[in-house]
Amino acid sequence: MADDITYASMRDIKVGRFLLIDGIPCKVVEIETSAPGKHGSAKMRVTAVGIFDGQKRTLLKPSDGDIEVPIINKKRAQVVSVSGGTAQLMDMETYETYDIKLPEEFKNLRSGIEVELLSYGENKSISRILGGE
Repeated sequence: MADDITYASMRDIKVGRFLLIDGIPCKVVEIETSAPGKHGSAKMRVTAVGIFDGQKRTLLKPSDGDIEVPIINKKRAQVVSVSGGTAQLMDMETYETYDIKLPEEFKNLRSGIEVELLSYGENKSISRILGGE
């Protein structure tokens, strides 16, 4: 997955952007910056939530450091069927079908609805609902 990574300066990180924390793609939800000290540079504490697992993670780095940024692909898919906590989706470009575990906020999905998927490597997750029947 090394091809799916770029690098950015910590100063460029904003709320809503994606970054890698311990090799896991996360979305930034909060940024705190401390003032530079007598013997060091300013530090940034970034709080982010994993895109695919929903776990909160924290990263503490100097503001002049670099961070790995994952290249997240966005795709459109249509819900083919919903069974329990799993949805079968069809990619709107390649017509490939795959099963995805539904996050709690998308438990009310039904067949025919279009959704936006975030994908990174083999991981896929529904990010939002685009339209319906």
